[in-house]
Amino acid sequence: MKIGIDVDGVLTNVIRYACDYGSKYFFEKYGKLDININAWSLEDMFNVSYEDDKECWLALVKNYSIHESARPFAAEIIEKMKKENNQIYIITARGADKWDDADKKMNNILVSWLNNNNIKYDKLIVSKDKLEMCKKYNIDVMIEDKTENIKSISKELPVICFDENHNKNLKSKNIYRAYSWYDVYYKYLIIKEVVNNEKN
Repeated sequence: MKIGIDVDGVLTNVIRYACDYGSKYFFEKYGKLDININAWSLEDMFNVSYEDDKECWLALVKNYSIHESARPFAAEIIEKMKKENNQIYIITARGADKWDDADKKMNNILVSWLNNNNIKYDKLIVSKDKLEMCKKYNIDVMIEDKTENIKSISKELPVICFDENHNKNLKSKNIYRAYSWYDVYYKYLIIKEVVNNEKN
């Protein structure tokens, strides 16, 4: 199987990071906080402008991109999947926004981060249109957390939805909710059996 894997929110816990470090950033800037932990973006999480979102993320992105660890057992499970003759495609929108020089360097930073966290993969793809990439590379299952991506991709192929507050209401026959990386592996086994049954 060809397995697509998102980075932020799947390989990392970006929501927790954004809440912790964004809280500090906006409290120091405004002296108050208005947190919506059910949100995905900094703009919605802290009820701030797009410009505030952009400035905050640019202030945080280097530390996050280099030092934030992969989720527990992500590397172990991905290696297990590769040993079972699956191809791993890292499909991320990180670095797809050309805000400044930081994004131009993001690809190299991400490659180093993947290596440092022992994430084995066959191809790294940077794109905001993940459904298009799934179609282009014939992905069999996508592991994703962002609501909009899950909605669009699940119309075409199975999605393992990494559970977050912002995606809790998503349900369909093609959405398999996972709460940890071992649960991702369990849901992958279920999908693999479904796919094999459909072929027979």
